Amino acid sequence: MTQPTLGADHAPPPTTGTTADRRRWTALALICLAQFMLVLDVTVVNVALPDIAADLHLHRTALTWVVTAYTLCFAGLMLLGGRLADALGARRTFTAGLVLFTAASLAAGTAGSATALLAARAAQGTGAALLSPAALSLVTTTFHGPERTRALGVWAGIGGAGSAAGVLVGGALTSGPGWSWIFYVNVPVGVLVLAVLPAVVPARPSRPARLDVPGALLATAGTGALVYGLVGAGDAGWGAARTLLPLAAAAVLYAAFAAVERRSSAPLMDVGMLARRPVLAGAFLMLVATALLVSAFFLGSVYLQHVRGYGPLGTGLAFLPVAVTTAAGAHLASRLLGTLGARPVAAGGMALAALGLAPLAGLGGGTPVWPLVVPALAVAGLGVGAVFVTAVSTALALTRQEEAGLASGVVNTFHEVGGSIGVAVLSTVAASGIEHGTPGGFATAFTVAACAAGAAAAVSLALVPRVRPQPTGPHAH
Repeated sequence: MTQPTLGADHAPPPTTGTTADRRRWTALALICLAQFMLVLDVTVVNVALPDIAADLHLHRTALTWVVTAYTLCFAGLMLLGGRLADALGARRTFTAGLVLFTAASLAAGTAGSATALLAARAAQGTGAALLSPAALSLVTTTFHGPERTRALGVWAGIGGAGSAAGVLVGGALTSGPGWSWIFYVNVPVGVLVLAVLPAVVPARPSRPARLDVPGALLATAGTGALVYGLVGAGDAGWGAARTLLPLAAAAVLYAAFAAVERRSSAPLMDVGMLARRPVLAGAFLMLVATALLVSAFFLGSVYLQHVRGYGPLGTGLAFLPVAVTTAAGAHLASRLLGTLGARPVAAGGMALAALGLAPLAGLGGGTPVWPLVVPALAVAGLGVGAVFVTAVSTALALTRQEEAGLASGVVNTFHEVGGSIGVAVLSTVAASGIEHGTPGGFATAFTVAACAAGAAAAVSLALVPRVRPQPTGPHAH
């Protein structure tokens, strides 16, 4: 029995020729540029929050929602976005999402009140939820065989590096022209992608399909309640009603969603998809990798600014090596997947992340930043970057082309939820250090992160299937 392959779908082989090749890779560059903006906006506001609070007179709760409103809508509407990409066409859904995201970015930059800013952030998240699964679906249907693995490597590298680069870009823009520019910068990029993409990505015929509105409402409400509860845990603690009630509501809503999907004639998703080993493994890897990466950026940013006295730009520069190594890890994984398979790459990436986070277990007020903290985070980024591309490649292994948008939505949902879980858990562990601006708590939080990465490496050895990229093309067996 031969080893399963990644990307062995029933799509026709790619068109050969220099012009077709150039169009495909140009399309990938544009799609990744759009995705980069979405991931960037998860972390870009972190270092700008003090300036936003001063200008708009925001209290602590409202300031938290500047970050959360985006993540909640992004995660909550992701499955619906994936289903729309399958039903209406990936390019059409991508374009609609990008138009909304770009317009909302302009509105966020011009916001003069808390209400206007939060509404714009929610609209950004809604546009991102439409765009992201459609973008990944475009990648998986545009590339085949070995090319798909390379393309997914670029995709995952951009996604992982975007989180780290958000801290750098946010610091540079906040220290320079002002916090409004962390949103304005999206506008010319969005316009560029909208202008060029139709020339390099052909419109594919869509199949009219009914949308499962009850399922969409339940999935969105369940994910929204989950994210709200997790964010509340970071502020109120795990035993507070603000945490427990939304988490209980999320469990009830997800159970109702599963029941509705089993009876629906046109379900939003095949609940059985999560029982497929490749999808389950990819979702697990994405959940843990994003939790580790986003929480490391959050803790590192707070530690550098509140404990060590770094400014926004200095904090951003400290994360530049992390952005580089995260992208490098994804690129390396895209090459190793073809020879080693998904399981050893996933386990090795998680083990490398644990190795990088381990030295931060001794973090203190005088720990050398550039000789120790930055290299440790960079090593962790290298491992997490490798896990990102393995997660995406594994989840889409053997997925039919008509399900590409939905599978992408599932994976991207775990990406957003993973970030919320990581920040909620580790910010609670490091609460004393965050609240008082002291090193206490940060060392414990990084210890928990290192242990979680090590445990995930062990789970990967049992959970991740022995899949590898297709060696010769879409018709290989």
